[in-house]
Amino acid sequence: MTDEKLIEKIKKNPDAFGEVIDRYQKKLARYIFYLIGDKNEVLDLVQEVFIKVYINLNGFNPKKKFSSWIFRIAHNLAVNYLKKKKKVFPLNEEIKLSDEKNIEDDLAKKELEKVLQKCLNDLPINYKEIIVLYYFENLSYEEISDSLKIPPGTVAVRLSRAKKYLKTLCQKQKI
Repeated sequence: MTDEKLIEKIKKNPDAFGEVIDRYQKKLARYIFYLIGDKNEVLDLVQEVFIKVYINLNGFNPKKKFSSWIFRIAHNLAVNYLKKKKKVFPLNEEIKLSDEKNIEDDLAKKELEKVLQKCLNDLPINYKEIIVLYYFENLSYEEISDSLKIPPGTVAVRLSRAKKYLKTLCQKQKI
């Protein structure tokens, strides 16, 4: 079922909202975690996202993508959290490059994950959020544009700059 049909269903039967939670909870948790880096706060922020979505569902513009709207709410809550905490974005969890259990490569992968994690952590927030939305959440330029309220051309430029910046950071770490 598409997001649009799901929203129509929820407007008729609010009990169907659980389907939105099932569909977006993991994605939003991952996105918020990559932005704030505090796993203890992630679930609270995700819950706040769903509360805001539920309360404001009638204000959702069906001409836009629902995924863009919900990620925008998550983005705003994460940025507000960071402003309150005024902290850097530490990533305390490892980025998983692969689920394969190859014993020979396991140690090398763990080291690469740590270095990649550090490089991603060192990115400025405006680059980090673009990388996370595009590569980890697989959003299109248009969806990112809607989520961050920036033109699609700016998305392309920031993504390009973010990749260059990330490459420079990784080269400093000798990846």
